Amino acid sequence: MSPLHALSEWLFSAHMLQHELLMLVAAPLLVIGRPLAMWLWAFPAVARMRIGAATRSRWIKRPWRFLSLPIVAWTLHAAALWCWHAPRFFETALARPGIHTLQHTSFLGSALLFWWTVFGRASEGHGAANAHAMLSLFTTMVHTGALGALLTLAPGVWYPSCMETTRALGFDPLQDQQLGGLVMWVPGGLAYLIGGLVVGARWLMRRAPPRVGVGMPREG
Repeated sequence: MSPLHALSEWLFSAHMLQHELLMLVAAPLLVIGRPLAMWLWAFPAVARMRIGAATRSRWIKRPWRFLSLPIVAWTLHAAALWCWHAPRFFETALARPGIHTLQHTSFLGSALLFWWTVFGRASEGHGAANAHAMLSLFTTMVHTGALGALLTLAPGVWYPSCMETTRALGFDPLQDQQLGGLVMWVPGGLAYLIGGLVVGARWLMRRAPPRVGVGMPREG
């Protein structure tokens, strides 16, 4: 519905920006906001109880416990990024709307799992969860930056189907690809860095000893 969506059908760089907004803006905001808890109140009380009981069943808890493991979420997110940006799969997604929808769904779904391990599990305050979150953010920043660098520094166009539409708007296809790579490389890497700083600051503040103030007894 947005102008960006329409422009993404013509420019590769706009398409890459759309992907980054899905994974680096929409996904973490959904994890932090936890809208499912609010949406649940739209149902009658009986329905809420049944839905709550269903989410506590082993058929849901066991798969969720596995998918929300940091290494599993990290791997799924990395696989979605690298596989869908491979020229063969990216071109197929552009040519077929159903596969294109699947591509965006996998980006958002894997990003939700990834950011849950960062802001969901880490919010429990456990040191291991915060350490895993920071490690996931750092390694993801490295490998997504590498993918962005490959797109930026590539000597030729990776996705030939984008060339015709890009030229129709008066842009050079290779420069458009380089701009798309920079979107993933620089702003994308910065988003993971900011996430790491937020997790690290929250972790340090929770580990810091309480200050002695008015009304607080001094030890000894």
